[in-house]
Amino acid sequence: MATEKMEFQAEVGKVLDIVVNALYSNTDVFLRELISNASDACDKLRYAAIMNPDIAKGDGEFKINLIPDKENHTLTITDNGIGMNKEDLIKDLGSIGKSGSAEFLNNLTGDKQKDATIIGQFGVGFYSAFMVAEKVEVRSRKAGEEQGWLWSSTGHGIFTVDEDPKSTRGTEIKLFLKKDYYNFSEPGDVRTIVRQFSDHISFPVVMNFNGETETVNQAAALWTRNKSEITEKEYNDFYRHISHAFDDPWDVLHYSAEGTIEYTALMYIPTKTPYDIFQPNRNAQIRLYVNRVFITDQTPDLLPNYMRFIQGLIDTKELPLNVSREMLQKTPVLAKIKSGVVRRILNELKKRSEKADEYLKFWDAFGAVLKEGLFEDSVNRDEIAELCRFHSTNGDELISLTEYISRMKPDQKSIYYITGDDLSVLKNNPQLEGYLARGLEVLLLSDPIDEFWPQSLTQFKEKTIKSIQAGAFDLKDFPIVENNDKEEKADDKAMEALIAFAKEAVGNEVKEVRTTDRLTKSPCALSAGDGEVSIHLERMMRQHNQPVLYQSTRYFDLNPRHPLIKLLAETVASGDKSDENKEMIEVLFDQAKIIEGEPISDPAGFSNRVTNFMLSSIKK
Repeated sequence: MATEKMEFQAEVGKVLDIVVNALYSNTDVFLRELISNASDACDKLRYAAIMNPDIAKGDGEFKINLIPDKENHTLTITDNGIGMNKEDLIKDLGSIGKSGSAEFLNNLTGDKQKDATIIGQFGVGFYSAFMVAEKVEVRSRKAGEEQGWLWSSTGHGIFTVDEDPKSTRGTEIKLFLKKDYYNFSEPGDVRTIVRQFSDHISFPVVMNFNGETETVNQAAALWTRNKSEITEKEYNDFYRHISHAFDDPWDVLHYSAEGTIEYTALMYIPTKTPYDIFQPNRNAQIRLYVNRVFITDQTPDLLPNYMRFIQGLIDTKELPLNVSREMLQKTPVLAKIKSGVVRRILNELKKRSEKADEYLKFWDAFGAVLKEGLFEDSVNRDEIAELCRFHSTNGDELISLTEYISRMKPDQKSIYYITGDDLSVLKNNPQLEGYLARGLEVLLLSDPIDEFWPQSLTQFKEKTIKSIQAGAFDLKDFPIVENNDKEEKADDKAMEALIAFAKEAVGNEVKEVRTTDRLTKSPCALSAGDGEVSIHLERMMRQHNQPVLYQSTRYFDLNPRHPLIKLLAETVASGDKSDENKEMIEVLFDQAKIIEGEPISDPAGFSNRVTNFMLSSIKK
């Protein structure tokens, strides 16, 4: 067979360009990435051999070999794992087969440290070899097949694939080192790197040099060891191994559960937000082991979706080694393990939340994800609510719902909130005015999920949770604590005349024009009907091309104490229903829509009306 020459997929070309140009601040990590891939290959074959024992016969125990060659300036990494055939080499090394590759590239920022994390999480750490190698050769034979293959590339847009007489299964990666990186063919340097980055690998990592062999790692499954024997560095190194991340974990949870269901869990909460945290197909990154044998990392039911930021593993004796993915979907064992792990994670977060400054680091990274649990998890909803933090009108600090309740008015029965796209805009929303004037605190919610979870968490500690945008709450029970010299209301009959005139001016765009106590400084505002979806939620659904099943009813609220509204009411009541007054109503209505983030129906007309008012003001 003639050698086939192929071009890298465009995405790979971009990744290689980033990697080769010193993406990683520490080039040593290339060896960590290659050893990690070799370990995964051994894990995959060990699991495949449970179903088909013959597939792993004839090559002894699983291990990873490192062969530094000082004379020829090469470093070779071999494993006797699952191996690759021709199709695998083309797919896995010549393209980014994982879904979402375009979005992956869009997330690259140009910041080397951030991009290193993204590339590692995306599973393309193999390309880190080109940081130190001017040429890479990959020889591989897939377990159960007879033909071996040779993949070769200099990392400059082209790779070749040819038949290779490889006699044993597994993969051999040979790096022809660049001159500046000849040190990676020195046994001492290789030993140091392995002990720094890969000591936790559960397969033996054996260095072969001058006819001598040396096992350079502990080769013991980290999670099976006693916690007191494991250092922080070992925990961190293992976290980087399973996550391909470069940060240190924010928290580590390692425990063994005994009783009806026995299992060991090692869970990590990252420090930094993964780039794909809001991709629809992302799940918690949890590996399932049975008696230390890796089974799968594709079991979405091990943790709920709102904990998809968690990295880690679960090892149990409660499942058979030959468990299939179909069986995993049906077994009640995983449901019980999931319940126990979720409780432990929530308890750990509660404990960590007592140190506010540290907890806010977690909340900034994953708070928007955790809040999804308020909507999804009816069993643990109250516990999740205790962990949530919110902005409010009380100041810049994030608060808990418990803190909010501690500051409520004696007769206040509800927790009030308002939703929007932007925190700074929310702080100036006119609908807050009546609450602020009465000293009532309002939560400011600007995450998309904030439109949904209050539909599930309708109460907290016997206090109802209410949106100030969807309901005409009576504020008369709460006296105004500011602006004691406030304007008196306009005459009731004058307001009746203005309401009728305004209803005629804005036509069918609103159900009703009415007066409100919720405004103290602004002349008007828009609101939704009692108990209906908010205007903000309706807009979100339209933006995402979602059907609006329950369209909100618009109410045009007028502030009867505002000088402009009072004057306009008196003018209309006196019989002046001129076009100029009608245009003034239209301008006020468009202003209310703009404040709510709603598009105005006639932008040019709005601009002309405002211009005319300014012109007439100057002439006077």
